Amino acid sequence: MTVFEPSGDSSRARPRRRADAERSRVAVLDAAVRLLAERPDAGMAAIAAAADVTRQTVYAHFGTRDGLLEAVADRITDEAMAAMDEAEEDGGSALDALMRLQDIGWRLFERNPVLLQLGSTRAGADADRARHEPVAARLTRLIEKGQASGEFDPAPPATWLVAAVIALGHAAGDEVGADRMSVEEAAIWLRTATLALLGVRLRNSAPP
Repeated sequence: MTVFEPSGDSSRARPRRRADAERSRVAVLDAAVRLLAERPDAGMAAIAAAADVTRQTVYAHFGTRDGLLEAVADRITDEAMAAMDEAEEDGGSALDALMRLQDIGWRLFERNPVLLQLGSTRAGADADRARHEPVAARLTRLIEKGQASGEFDPAPPATWLVAAVIALGHAAGDEVGADRMSVEEAAIWLRTATLALLGVRLRNSAPP
């Protein structure tokens, strides 16, 4: 072997290192989701301890705490989308499906108060909008279905109703974050406002 030839099989070592790094990243993310659900203000050192890695390892994977929070939000969003897929498969009326989707999102928000910390920066706001895109697509399908079936007011454009429903969700979260409403109160008024927006209370004798 010449001095220019690498020792060992580097082609095998590289995939192993990548796999080890990915396992480490997943462990940190798992620990962050668990810990931040209990302590939304937990720092990188506490998350590193929960993951049984060094703080340097956490920074190596995510760069900053904001970067880690974005990864946590992505994980929570993936869970929400999986639950929403199941909810849509259950069938039923557009209103029932819409309320199930809203409940799923709200339960995840309730279990993960750290989500209140997102969107404070331009990059965070952009990422938050991107996470809402698949949710908006689902809402659009359901609202168009409800308008076609007569469950919802057919006059407003579905895209406007979708934007308004999402804005109501943000408003409910802001009220909880500012301690002006409890989670339970915000959930009730979010549902009430959504029904009114869609014309359900006006077009039916009683809300479901």
